[in-house]
Amino acid sequence: MNKNNKNYILFIALSAALGGLLFGYDTAVISGAIGNLTEYFHLTPVETGWAISSALVGCLIGAFFSDYLSNRLGRRATMLITAILFILNSVGTALPNSFTMFVLFRIVGGIGVGIASMVVPMYIAEIAPPKRRGALVGNYQLAIVIGIVVVYFVNYFIALQGDAHWNLNIGWRWMFGSEIIPSILFLVFIFLIPESPRWLLQKGKSEQAVAVLEKINAPEDVAQVQSEIQNSLEQEDKGQFKNLMNPIYKKALFVGIGLSILQQLTGINAILYYAPEIFKSLGSSTDASLLETSILGIVNLIFTLLAIKWVDKMGRKPLLYIGSAGMTISLAAVGIFIYNEAVGNYVLPFLILFMASFSISWGPIVWVLLSEIFPNKIRSLALAISVFIQWVANFVVTQVFPSLIENQWLKDNFNGAFPFYLFSVICLFSLFFVWKKVPETKNKSLEQMDALWK
Repeated sequence: MNKNNKNYILFIALSAALGGLLFGYDTAVISGAIGNLTEYFHLTPVETGWAISSALVGCLIGAFFSDYLSNRLGRRATMLITAILFILNSVGTALPNSFTMFVLFRIVGGIGVGIASMVVPMYIAEIAPPKRRGALVGNYQLAIVIGIVVVYFVNYFIALQGDAHWNLNIGWRWMFGSEIIPSILFLVFIFLIPESPRWLLQKGKSEQAVAVLEKINAPEDVAQVQSEIQNSLEQEDKGQFKNLMNPIYKKALFVGIGLSILQQLTGINAILYYAPEIFKSLGSSTDASLLETSILGIVNLIFTLLAIKWVDKMGRKPLLYIGSAGMTISLAAVGIFIYNEAVGNYVLPFLILFMASFSISWGPIVWVLLSEIFPNKIRSLALAISVFIQWVANFVVTQVFPSLIENQWLKDNFNGAFPFYLFSVICLFSLFFVWKKVPETKNKSLEQMDALWK
């Protein structure tokens, strides 16, 4: 493959990965606005929780319909829809006159996130050559992390533009409205990238598919790649639900669902969403807790970059082993310190270790595996199911974590350490799950996944 091919593939992957940046941006933007939003609309604690979690309801809806849309309309057209949903969300959440209207547009944005979380990594995997697929799909997780870090700084910058009264009435609207900039960029770049050649061949558009393959492969490889895809599609039945009943494919789906659930049950979202409150409960001031949370964000970014660099060299499973071991040790240590009230400066280093361990493994690598482990006969449906289950798990963890922290019996018996012990045990289980159930997909083409499971 010549340099032009490589650069073009990278351009395609980064353009599509803007959908991941919007995922992170949309998820984290509310963290800087929730206080003023709560006061402006006079929200109860339940309504404040709903302001945050309503987006997850949209994610579930988007993930549910993502398979149908990506197969019926194509990967590229589906990404265009998500870009439009993000634009509507950024405008609608910036200009609401009622809390109900705000929630409706939060759900609209969540639908875009849910669709993007399935179609973007699948599209990148279908474009990428096997030897670069891990790193290219890893750009999706990197974009999510960048979106989160960027919006932290955007929120901070906006908050500095006025006094408390201005932030209460205007500032939070600017925070949500700022999402329109990356949303429009995503829309523009989608027009500059091609449709997936696999989808084009699936729909009988051979000439268009070959034109795309010629742009992303060495000339001598085009015929072979086209033949592999067509042979794979010829073996494919239209009934993906029927195919899922095949024991081989059920095994693949079980692994996909297991990876999705375990990624959330590591406790990552509980720590991301509630990090400032965790640090405050351990004695940090408000300013210090925000600084400590920002440190976790920077660690997340650095180790996601390392994962992208190493995933195609080391393989998927070694990185997952490293991450599971690091998360198990760090969360157990945090639990021990909290239980013994020996917090002080001890907790932050181990939460940094946890974040580094997750960011080099279960953050990006799960998205890589989900985009590639499913055979063609079930790929889009199995990926949609796995992503849908992932959002369910995300919602459950987000809702349950505050109860685990506040439950009086758990406080009396575990002194606030129980959630960290629980997540540590789950992280240990994740190591054994990878060892026993997850295959290594390094350097394997998508057309080789049938043989991998057989």
